[in-house]
Amino acid sequence: MENIALIESFSEFKDDKLIDRVTLMAILEDVFRNALKKKYGSDDNFDIIINPDKGDMEIWRNRVVVADGEVEDENQEIELSAARKIEPDFEVGEDVSEEVKLIDLGRRAILALRQNLISKIHEHDNTNLYKQFKDLIGEIYTAEVHHVRPRVVILVDDEGNEIVLPKEKQIPSDFFRKGDNVRGIIESVELKGNKPQIIMSRTADKFLEKLFEQEIPEVFDGLIMIKKVVRIPGEKAKVAVDSYDDRIDPVGACVGMKGSRIHGIVRELGNENIDVINYTTNSSLLITRALSPAKVSSVKIDEEKKRAEVFLKLEEVSKAIGRGGHNIKLAGLLTGYELDVIREGITAEEDDVELTEFSDEIDGWVIDEFAKIGLDTARSILNQDVADLVRRTDLEEETILEVIKILKEEFED
Repeated sequence: MENIALIESFSEFKDDKLIDRVTLMAILEDVFRNALKKKYGSDDNFDIIINPDKGDMEIWRNRVVVADGEVEDENQEIELSAARKIEPDFEVGEDVSEEVKLIDLGRRAILALRQNLISKIHEHDNTNLYKQFKDLIGEIYTAEVHHVRPRVVILVDDEGNEIVLPKEKQIPSDFFRKGDNVRGIIESVELKGNKPQIIMSRTADKFLEKLFEQEIPEVFDGLIMIKKVVRIPGEKAKVAVDSYDDRIDPVGACVGMKGSRIHGIVRELGNENIDVINYTTNSSLLITRALSPAKVSSVKIDEEKKRAEVFLKLEEVSKAIGRGGHNIKLAGLLTGYELDVIREGITAEEDDVELTEFSDEIDGWVIDEFAKIGLDTARSILNQDVADLVRRTDLEEETILEVIKILKEEFED
């Protein structure tokens, strides 16, 4: 009964750790074998018998009987006189099995056993948790906000597992309160010591792809394929889609009537602007579609350098580049080409000067503001209406007028 009582005391936290009895017993055997090695030098001659149904466990030590005074290894051999105290008819050369009570290991050893057992169970839990979430990498997962810190949000799932959502993995407009449910993808699982750290992301391209799978039945069923996703989280995204079935309009199916299907995804991503385009293997056509809503006049591709010159009318340039340059940046990422915008309407004879040539007279941040809306030469600015420039940039009218004055002086000279 001593063994049963001790085992029960060791395993009293079994239910809290959600570990089954059989696994607990296997861990127990490993822990006790380590204890036997420490006390006796070897566990080779010990039998450990476990009854998981009863929670009982027996330890038997096997030794060979030798004549008195001839013991060379106390762990492996026993004197005849000592053997006959166990069983009076033992003879030299016979095997003796003697039960070892856990209490015989000593109080200090039992305390160490308990600590080792706790450690092994934590290790078992962590290994299972690591494997469980490794299989979930790239999948959408939902967890509840437990604690909000400046650089990280700590989430807890229904099973009490802790998940980390770092600041850089959050959409800029994200705002969380304790108790909120948060969706993201499991991006990685890292071992910190023996404890797995589960990282969630809401900024990964994969998150948007998985949202399409969840929200659009044709994507989930494989009728529509997501060929590529590129994002500037919280700002803009482009998704190239295709279908093997000519009867299915992949863009229309993804967007839905008046945007009904994609609306939930846009809302989940903090009103991220999502362009869905038809994928094609025709690079020129893909570039043209990727630069939507701008209307491209023509495209000239250099396959060797993976560059493309995109010819646009002046009024289409700002649409192609987009606010903050987001549209052309994402179009380049989606197509795999570095895109150069060429403005139509400027003749070869008509001189023009890059805006960066005026960096000694115009502040760099002002030049950057014009570049964001696709205006990076002197004439591209001079051809614009001042009021329109005030509306499309973050520049004051006074600043714009000063820039125009500097540019006009260049051409007058």
